[in-house]
Amino acid sequence: MLELIPRPSLWDIVDLLIVTLIIYKVLTYLAQTRALQVLVGIFVILVLSVVAKFLHLYTLSFILNNLLTIGILALIVIFQPEIRRILARIGESQFGITTSEAEAERIVEEIVRAAAQMSEDRIGALIVVEREIDLDNYVESGTVIDGKLTKELLITIFWPGTPLHDGATIVRKERVYKAGAFLPLTLNPKLPQTVGTRHRAAIGITEESDAVAIVVSEETGAVSVAYSGKLIKNLDPQKLKKVLKGLLIKKSEKRGILGFMRKENEETV
Repeated sequence: MLELIPRPSLWDIVDLLIVTLIIYKVLTYLAQTRALQVLVGIFVILVLSVVAKFLHLYTLSFILNNLLTIGILALIVIFQPEIRRILARIGESQFGITTSEAEAERIVEEIVRAAAQMSEDRIGALIVVEREIDLDNYVESGTVIDGKLTKELLITIFWPGTPLHDGATIVRKERVYKAGAFLPLTLNPKLPQTVGTRHRAAIGITEESDAVAIVVSEETGAVSVAYSGKLIKNLDPQKLKKVLKGLLIKKSEKRGILGFMRKENEETV
């Protein structure tokens, strides 16, 4: 009897592990969205369809089968944003911003200095650094600045009372591309009510793209970094610099970013 069962080869095991990993990654991602609840509903309908067929309930089986067929088409429409995000993650580059390493170092330094000053002065800010994915499809309105990124320019933009201080500032390569921009807010239901609009916008844009967002809280002065839909909170200038270097400059440094976050045990959401 056992001789009839084919012995799995090494490639069969590798194939199974790859499929398992893909399913795990997809479910892990969907668990952070409303898609998981819908998938559970589809699974229930599928089970009911099998039961109806087994019990020869032909009318119910017909209705459920057609419902599943229509549901597959509906899923593509309903979850178009989630599908786009997954495809964006697959095509996302593993390197930092598209500029020279020396210029990237300067950008990180200027952002860290500006964030530290605004944190001390309790000036709210939202700085989004564009990487490989163009943000024009996600950013609404905003005023084109096209100025060289400096600490002084960032503080001037976010200074209370200025026309552009409420929106987000978009950094493209080594320049401040736009200011006063509006970003998509995250729909993550797991976020606590205490997470404000700036932080939700930061998480939202990093869910939609591979951008990195830096947030300075107006109420507490706390500095946070959002990346890939996650938020690293309460960063002092030294830790902020290390995180931004890991995310924006070198692939070798990025490998250590998860270890850094675990080591420092920062509060994340």
